[in-house]
Amino acid sequence: MNKNMDRKTFLSFLGTGAAALAAASAGLGTLDGKASAMSSTADHLFGFKTNKVSGYFNPIQPSKEDKLVLPKNFKYDVVAAFDDVINKAGEKFGQGADYNAYFPINGSNTRGLLVTNHEYTNIFSLGPIVDGKMTADQIQKDLYYQGMSVIEVYRDENGTWKMDTSSKYARRINGMTKFDITGPAKGTAALGNATTATGTFANCSGGVTLWNTVLSCEENFAETAANAKLPETHYGWVVEVDPFDKSFLKKHTALGRFNHENTAMGIAADGRVVVYMGDDKKDACVYKFVSKGKYDKLKGRSNSALLEEGTLYVANLKSGKWLPVTLEEVTKVLNNEKFKNPYGVSAKKEDLIKKFKSQADVVTNCHEAALLVGGTPTDRPEDVEISPFDNTVFICHTNNDIHGNIHGHITRIFEAGNDLGSVEFDFEIFAAGGRQSGFSSPDNLAFDSNGHLWVVTDISSSSQNKGVHKSFMNNGLFVIPTSGADQAKALQFASGPNDSELTGPFFTPDEQTLFLSVQHPGENTTDLNNPTSTWPHRPGDKKARCGVVAISGFKLGN
Repeated sequence: MNKNMDRKTFLSFLGTGAAALAAASAGLGTLDGKASAMSSTADHLFGFKTNKVSGYFNPIQPSKEDKLVLPKNFKYDVVAAFDDVINKAGEKFGQGADYNAYFPINGSNTRGLLVTNHEYTNIFSLGPIVDGKMTADQIQKDLYYQGMSVIEVYRDENGTWKMDTSSKYARRINGMTKFDITGPAKGTAALGNATTATGTFANCSGGVTLWNTVLSCEENFAETAANAKLPETHYGWVVEVDPFDKSFLKKHTALGRFNHENTAMGIAADGRVVVYMGDDKKDACVYKFVSKGKYDKLKGRSNSALLEEGTLYVANLKSGKWLPVTLEEVTKVLNNEKFKNPYGVSAKKEDLIKKFKSQADVVTNCHEAALLVGGTPTDRPEDVEISPFDNTVFICHTNNDIHGNIHGHITRIFEAGNDLGSVEFDFEIFAAGGRQSGFSSPDNLAFDSNGHLWVVTDISSSSQNKGVHKSFMNNGLFVIPTSGADQAKALQFASGPNDSELTGPFFTPDEQTLFLSVQHPGENTTDLNNPTSTWPHRPGDKKARCGVVAISGFKLGN
């Protein structure tokens, strides 16, 4: 490491004071840089079981260049970019690349399926939108380019990552794909009695299940649904996809309908499945779902049924309790003679009583129901991750300018008894964004197998390089070592092109390759003849193209 660099210091992961006391009170041991078996979390946490180091590097400085900037001795290959053909059928890679998940083929670290979410479209796919109204062709493109891509990727003999367009698995999942609906809202009036839904879009982040499928999260779905004249209640759910089986497509209503950011799956002490989720909206809540049944590894994908029945909870940060988001609790609140509208709920009591008649109504109108039962409004809860080292839960609260939280923070939850199924918890502010830490607006989180925390940032493209965000320059990817000489210091690993954010970091199991999305470069473009970015700078191409890169150069150790 370059010892002369002016690094910015985070609050320590291991910490002193409140952090150490919280860890001690929860019965948690000191992290030694190696994953333990005490936590059964889904394996999307950068292959932590390998106990390999994810690489050492000389940190970079913030950058305003229209480049993906990496440390010395690292390189990237553009595996797939917007509008690239992905299979023999001629289907094309979507836009707004976000979450990634790598699934080895026959255990390979150099060939596998890469699942990528596509969050939204922009001028580079739709062209200019006149008077704010899409044409029929633009609506179809909007539906087509959102959703998900499944592609097959491999590293060739020269060490270059490429896409295999001859793959039998490669396909698009988008606004035209039919999904089966599961859970309490299936076939109910809340969803127009539907048992299937057409399409998924606004797919933000996600997670990998314990049974090796992908959970993808529908976030800002309302505009696309309205433009396409689709039933709004069919969107805003967590969808489940099997990368190796194109027929397996589900929307799980038991997990609630809101502006889903991601999922993080673990196991309670008694064997039930737990799914943590954030609602990426100002003054929105943090949730977890606890299944009724218990996980059985031998059942494989059949465990998916666990996501169809259970209890959805919302966090009350003042009491340190997970409160059930159920019809019983909503009804109890509304029947109280002293009922007063909580912050964020404006409807009249009589209208709320009419709205919430069943659990289907509760999960379909989840944001409102959660506030009614006592959920704490927070500052845009985005990525939630379970630490595989001590079972604590980390939440990126990206920012909330309504309350002056301009740079956001990372919250750390300590579940009572170190049990993910507990209904009580304590928490701390693990790290706060700002000048003192060198980052602003944390978004996605993950851990590598040496216990280091990887954080990408989400300063809006309209705020980048302006005002109080000037010093941070373009969005980036940061690493926080949790042991060694650089413990608890924010080290910038990557800087994104103009107007972009970096999203969806995911390592191969051997941690020699990091997949990373470059989302919405050139987003502020209003004239296609004068784009604000032309990344990935393909010869003769004047379009900015979001895409997924494979980063290599990691030196592994013990």
